[in-house]
Amino acid sequence: MSGTVGTAAEAPPEREERLLYIEGVTVRFDGFRALDDLTLYIDPGELRCIIGANGAGKTTLMDVVTGKTRPDTGTVSFGMLELTQLTEHEIVRAGIGRKFQKPTIFERHTVFENLEIALATRKGVLASLFSKLSGEQRDRIEQTLETVGLLDSVQNVAGALSHGQKQWLEIGMLLAQAPQLLLVDEPVAGMTHEEVEKTAQLLTSLAGTRTVVVVEHDMEFVRDIARTVTVLHQGAVLAEGSMDTIQNDPRVVEVYLGE
Repeated sequence: MSGTVGTAAEAPPEREERLLYIEGVTVRFDGFRALDDLTLYIDPGELRCIIGANGAGKTTLMDVVTGKTRPDTGTVSFGMLELTQLTEHEIVRAGIGRKFQKPTIFERHTVFENLEIALATRKGVLASLFSKLSGEQRDRIEQTLETVGLLDSVQNVAGALSHGQKQWLEIGMLLAQAPQLLLVDEPVAGMTHEEVEKTAQLLTSLAGTRTVVVVEHDMEFVRDIARTVTVLHQGAVLAEGSMDTIQNDPRVVEVYLGE
């Protein structure tokens, strides 16, 4: 797959057909190429899994998309927005949410309060807690709780939740902000088998209405949810396709699956 490298303003009309364009991106750290002329495209409503050995560039890729790391070369376009020109906060407001491997939640607050805080992204935490929610906001919180399976835990203190429930709460906090693109980093690490199954159901249910990119090492989990898998190696795309295609690719077996 190829594309024209350039800014969003110079992009050809066909760019509107995709949601995320990562083209010719290189990131160097002290001479080491964490990303090496990486080109990758993500479609609207897609569920994409990204795999690769440690040091393959997965985290750096997510850092570039969310504005935490600036590429040395290349462009990253979200629709018609050139993300490399935006701050991290501007990228969030544009509709990109990121979930890190370790849940980032307010453990001393209830599940409901966590979602309430997530809704009020432009207010301080205390202002968020004491402001009055509109009926629409309450409906959004209830719908989000139902989506992530925490409706029965709405008044529970977040710190008392299981590891899996904390992961789902953080996903819910992102969903409350209505992102178009959701980046999820190793969502099932440390989960029980039952929690892994529920997480697979949750992420697959989000695909279609949102675009979901999952970085994961658990190959059984990837097989359960994957439509398309991208394999990174030494900062570039080594292979891409269905899980069956990836597992039967000699290059992937040699550098990743065969480890």
